[in-house]
Amino acid sequence: MPRSVNAVASRARRKKVLKATKGYFGRGKNVWTVAKNKYEKGLQYAYRDRKVKKREFRALWIQRINAGVRQYGISYSQFMGMLKKSSIDLNRKVLADLAMNHPDAFKAVVDKVK
Repeated sequence: MPRSVNAVASRARRKKVLKATKGYFGRGKNVWTVAKNKYEKGLQYAYRDRKVKKREFRALWIQRINAGVRQYGISYSQFMGMLKKSSIDLNRKVLADLAMNHPDAFKAVVDKVK
């Protein structure tokens, strides 16, 4: 009995990967073994960086809030402590947006906390 290999499925799988690696540098776009490795590594980076993105945005929000409250003579940690005591439930994303784009509203929050 002849060996069955299902070439149709194999070819489809390869085409899917080669389509995804379109635009990669050098042999990463057209040589199957190199493209497969680059594709898999790219998926690993994508998974990892979905987590890293959250960390980086939180750090950015903290920097923006800190820069905003320093104008009023308070440090970031003091501000966050006072915010908790006065039971104002605004997250860092909203506070950073206020500090950057709506300084009057941010000043009102700082005055309320003080």
